[in-house]
Amino acid sequence: MAVYLAALDQGTTSSRAVIFTGDGQVVSSFNREFPQHYPKPGWVEHDPRDILDTQVASLREAVRLADINPADIAAIGITNQRETTFLWDRKTGESVGNAIVWQCRRTAPMVDELVRGGHGDMIREKTGLVPDAYFSGTKLKWMLDYYNLRDKAEQGDLCFGTADSFLCWNLLEDRPHVTDATNAGRTMLFNLHTQDWDEDLLKLLGIPKACLPRVVDTAGPIGVLDPAILGRRIPVTAMAGDQHASLFGQACLRVGSIKNTYGTGCFMLMNTGDQPVMSRNGLLTTMAWRIGGKPTYALEGSVFMGGATIQWLRDELKIISHASETEALAQSITGTGGVYLVPAFTGLGAPWWDMYSRGTLVGMTRGTGRPQIVRAALEAIAYQSADLMEAMGKDAGHQPEQLQVDGGASANGFLMQFQADISGIPVVRPKVLETTALGAALLAGLGAGVYGSLEETARVWKKDLEFTPKMDEATRLLEMGGWHRAVERSLNWVNH
Repeated sequence: MAVYLAALDQGTTSSRAVIFTGDGQVVSSFNREFPQHYPKPGWVEHDPRDILDTQVASLREAVRLADINPADIAAIGITNQRETTFLWDRKTGESVGNAIVWQCRRTAPMVDELVRGGHGDMIREKTGLVPDAYFSGTKLKWMLDYYNLRDKAEQGDLCFGTADSFLCWNLLEDRPHVTDATNAGRTMLFNLHTQDWDEDLLKLLGIPKACLPRVVDTAGPIGVLDPAILGRRIPVTAMAGDQHASLFGQACLRVGSIKNTYGTGCFMLMNTGDQPVMSRNGLLTTMAWRIGGKPTYALEGSVFMGGATIQWLRDELKIISHASETEALAQSITGTGGVYLVPAFTGLGAPWWDMYSRGTLVGMTRGTGRPQIVRAALEAIAYQSADLMEAMGKDAGHQPEQLQVDGGASANGFLMQFQADISGIPVVRPKVLETTALGAALLAGLGAGVYGSLEETARVWKKDLEFTPKMDEATRLLEMGGWHRAVERSLNWVNH
């Protein structure tokens, strides 16, 4: 009998479900977008009901399209947008307001206060994170303060969680309140060294431990899917933040292996093994995964606006109708003519970490038009990723040999070639671009015993294309210099 694995991939702009065979082939995939809410400048929210409804609908449709019996699904893995903060009533399940999305900047003043208070080093040493509004801890504090719910949280009547926790609580029998170590590690409340919630950080932010989920391994039994969803009780045996799932799906099991995912944002992770490496170049130290109680760590750099920059071209500027148009537009000209777009619409992540930078378009002339702006947007994604790679190489003590890529925008041939050119190393694209979902499925298979070892899951990965650098070094340095000049114009733009 065929063995199937299902992945729930709950992202920032859509919820997806993918059905895989045991050897990693995609049988079916379905995703459904949901609205983004921007109640104030710099604020980003999701309606939790949209998250739940689109994820259930996607799973049901993916199973229907696969034309399989749900009973043949050996296990389900959940992967998710990280840091986005949900709060709900433990008794009724009703959400407390909208979820605050990882991109949201509303808690930037709170982070400033923590840093001014001299707490930055402690946060960094315990969590591996740079204090930033990006992470869940200050978002949760904001919700407890704004809705005046700290007493209720202390009594254990509220549940906090990222999207993995929210989905588990709503989709699994017995409503387990859990999160895995990779998602816990993105809250700014989790101690990488003790592998548990940190009492000092909870006290600092005034967060009651009673509202926090139990931290479990990335792969292993968690519970079973409510039979009302697919008509079967299917084991759920993995949870992982999207970037950690992608690292696993790219078979980056060797220390020093590196991947970049081109999704709403871009996220570059390097496997550093069983010891956390503290960055000196603006990167984050984070979990790669925790399996069998044993943690594996990674260095991470984040680009907040990756594919979201292309969405901006489509939805706000309306100069494209579909993302697929950008490749031909970029290739219709030989260069941007000195135009640079810095898409710091919600601030800049690593290695800059400037919450107050804003989007900047520089170098325009009277001849600047649609192709130049579109090409500058694609190049901006690659420039930001190249900055991450340079910082990662400095921390690791050596530049990576190649960059493995995935995510929707990795299908853009122009972007991948420009990434190879501006980074100066080969860019390798796998046959299955859905590596986030694939990683969740492989972790679920590992947790359910479908695979007997990590090495067995790695054999599923297959190479598709390799993009080799063609740009000469002098041109590369000139282009990067122009990019850094443009970034300087965007820094510290907002008065604070």
